[in-house]
Order: sequence, then structure tokens, then C-alpha cells
Amino acid sequence: MNVKATLSPDDLARACAEAMWQEDDASKGLGMEIVEIRPGQATMAMTVKPHMVNGQRIAHGGFIFLLADSTFAFACNSHNERAVAAQCNISFIRPGKLGDRLVATAREISRTGRSGIYDVRVTVDDTVIAEFRGHSRTIGGAWLPGVEIGAK
Repeated sequence: MNVKATLSPDDLARACAEAMWQEDDASKGLGMEIVEIRPGQATMAMTVKPHMVNGQRIAHGGFIFLLADSTFAFACNSHNERAVAAQCNISFIRPGKLGDRLVATAREISRTGRSGIYDVRVTVDDTVIAEFRGHSRTIGGAWLPGVEIGAK
């Protein structure tokens, strides 16, 4: 019997995140945590550890980018369509420091056809330290085959 499951948009977004998280060794390995997932939105956090600071003794920009990129990935994969980054850029505004809890919040700006645009803000205690913009592209396939979006 072929039965299709129907989930609310919020439940679908969370289920997609759970499926993706199971395969995301990079984000887990860096100690990231998922704070919140909604359709087209994601919030993740990571604490700056000693191996994440550079010669200036501030958070290495690559780690800030990694957090923003992972958060972008969870936001653009929240619609049960597999998506990857096509292009990303980041502007560093203030330094992160050892022990800081970085919080990245992604929101969908547009999604048309196979392309999406997402903005990610990285903060420490509500102070913005970086702004990231990512362009996504769907690649075919679903995180949860046979699942459809139901009523809101």
C-alpha cells in the first residue's frame, strides 16, 4: 500500500532538519546545536573553543562562516527539497572571542524555481558580529520521500 504522510509546514521543517542532522558530521563535530527550525528559517548556536581562535586570539572567521553556512543549509533544506549552496558571502562586523556563544539566525528572502536567497545574522548576546548572504540551488530529491505539506 502506498500511503503519503501529510505534515504541517513547521513539522515538515523540523523533520527535514532531523533527517539532515543525522548526516551532518561537520556541524555536530564543531559542537553546533539546532535552536529552532521553521519553514525557510533556522537558528543554530556554537561556542567558540580554544581550537577556534586565530593568532589575534579572536574567533577565526572560518568558524563564524561555518556556523552561518550550516544555519543557511538548515533553512534552505526546510521545505523537503534537497538544496546546496551556490554562492555565499560574509561581512565580519565585530570579533568573536574565546568562550562566546555565537547564535546564527537564517531567514529566507526569496525562493523561486530552483533558487533561493537567505540572510544569516550571527550574534553574541544580541550584538551583531557578522552578516552572511547565501544563494541556494535545489538538486533534486527529498529529505522525506512521500511526505507532503498539509494545512498550516
